Amino acid sequence: MNYSLDKKENYAVFQLEEENLNSVIAPVLKNEFVFLRNEGVKNIVFDFNKVKYVDSSGLSAILTANRLWRGFGSFVLTEINSPIIMRLIKISKLERILHITDTLDEAIDLVLAEEAERHDFID
Repeated sequence: MNYSLDKKENYAVFQLEEENLNSVIAPVLKNEFVFLRNEGVKNIVFDFNKVKYVDSSGLSAILTANRLWRGFGSFVLTEINSPIIMRLIKISKLERILHITDTLDEAIDLVLAEEAERHDFID
């Protein structure tokens, strides 16, 4: 599985460098998400810019990541440029539980806002 990871102080941007998020990629992706969560990455932005197709295994990997970061930090999907992927998300009604933004900048702003809210809540 090809991907890039850009770690910043308050978040990491994970960009999948594959066109297909399918049953071949999904198990490796789930393992990578578990590793990042265990490593303490508090907030993650999953950049879909290069992804053109997602199957049910791919959706499962996305839901796994969402579950891993729930109550810990933020998990945001961004740059979903494929109408096929967005249609699959909407048919599955996953837009109700996933944070999805149009652009990377919007995703980063959302993550930073949620991080600030968590800190305000704790203080």
